[in-house]
This record gives sequence, C-alpha cells and structure tokens, in this order.
Amino acid sequence: MHRQRRIALIVNPGAGGGRAGRALAAVQAALRANGTPHRTDRTDSLDHARELARAATAGGEVAVAFGGDGLVGAVAGALRHTDGVLGVLPGGRGNDFARVLGIPLEPVAACGVLETGVEVMLDLGEAGGRAFVGIASCGFDSDANRIANETRLLHGNLVYTYGALRALIGWRPARFRIELDGDEVVSLLGYCVVAANSKAYGGGMFIAPDASLEDGLLDVLTIAEMPKPRFLRLLPTVFSGRHLLVPEVSVRRAREIRVSADRPFTMYADGDPISDLPATVRALPRAVRVIVPA
Repeated sequence: MHRQRRIALIVNPGAGGGRAGRALAAVQAALRANGTPHRTDRTDSLDHARELARAATAGGEVAVAFGGDGLVGAVAGALRHTDGVLGVLPGGRGNDFARVLGIPLEPVAACGVLETGVEVMLDLGEAGGRAFVGIASCGFDSDANRIANETRLLHGNLVYTYGALRALIGWRPARFRIELDGDEVVSLLGYCVVAANSKAYGGGMFIAPDASLEDGLLDVLTIAEMPKPRFLRLLPTVFSGRHLLVPEVSVRRAREIRVSADRPFTMYADGDPISDLPATVRALPRAVRVIVPA
C-alpha cells in the first residue's frame, strides 16, 4: 500500500494559451474523486512558483507543477537537493518532460499518477545558476524560441514549428566554441548547440533521443552549417530521431560544458530564457525526487 500524498497544486492559469486554467476545475474534481487531499495556489511568476514549492515541502506536501515545462523546471529547481517531491500535471504547450516520463498529456488523466505513481530520483540541468528539467540550447534555437514565445496567433505544438520556420528566414551561421568537462574543445560553424538533460523539447521534438534523466550526464548535440533547404528537410526528422543519421549532427556526452559564440545569443531551457552566452551548463545528478508512473 502506498501512503496517501497531500498535494499543493501550483498552477499557471495562462500556460499553454490558458490550457491549465481551462482544465483546473476538472483537475480539482478528479483529485476530489480520487480522495487526494489538495489545495491550489495560482501563480504567474516563476519566482513565486519557487516560493510556493519551498512552502509545500516545508508543510510536508507534494509540490505539483500544473503548467508548462518552464513552471516544472522552476518548481524542480526549488526542490533540488531537498526532501521535497515534485509532481507534474501537463498544462503547457510542449509538455515534453511529462511526455518523456510517460505521464498522460491530458491533465485529468495525469491526476492518477499523483495517487499511484512511484518516486524516483532524477537529474536536473543547470545553466546560469538556474535549474532546468529538459534541454538548454542556443543559436538558431535562441531565435526560434524567442519568436515562439512572442507569437499570440498559434497555440500548442504548432507555435514551435512556426518559430523555427520564421527563424530560418533570417538565420546566418554562427561560430560556437564549446568546452566539454574542461578538457575537449570543439569549434563549430553552424546552427546550434544543445545540452540535453532529457530527450525532447518543442512539443515532441526528440532532439536527443538517447539522453537519460538518470545518467548524470548531458547529451551535447551540435548541428553544423548546411544549406537552408537541407536544414528545412532535416526539421521533420527531429520528431523521430532520424536527424542523428545526418553527418552535420554530432553528439557528445559531458558533465559540464561552457558555450560561447561570435555574436550575442540567449540560451533557452524549458522554453524560457535562462542565460546569455557565454554560459556554463552542467548536469546535477539525482537532484530531485519526482512522481512517475508505476
């Protein structure tokens, strides 16, 4: 028999175009039907979400992030290296952390995991002193993320495709310098540098299909320069992982990397800006306890 968990639901009502807000009443009804003790805190600030997560842990509650991956990463960061427990209800646009963990992407269905799931220790990533759960990236991804975050015309996964297509129009190659574990140095002329704690980002793009949340390492993926039409043909293959077969795509593994570039870029992680370049990204092994499907 598993012990009954008390839930502090940390919800961003505006996440995913208001998806979490629209589903909140149904989620609360599902928790009541399951007999799960819970309370709800609304937030529109990641800093506020971190405060709520720490308060939930102090009160012996599971801090449940109900929103997008940015909210999940903020709550996870507040709980790292503590006795706190993270629960996840997908309520954003991409929901890639839930997707990788096998948590149902429909939030009401995901409520069952909070009741019957098991707790496991998972890695986090860190960039610019801030934790993230999924993937940090820069270069072409910086432009695509910025455009996706600015648009109000589209919702759901389509916003990331739109961001990538718009970014490609004005893209020009950048020169990156990547130091891996203070030893190997890679110089790259190309599109982007990706430091993956998890497998997917951008609403199901499995950019790092071999990445693990439990190995204490980052999968460091780079995409070298190629003609734009070829890069455009590469984009759909990211959903299946077949992009790894392209010679311009390389993957290395490291505990820590430092990335710089020949022009300014903002690194994004979990869909939000996390650090300007140059930036150091590191893996934080077994940093947070997370409820996952049994």
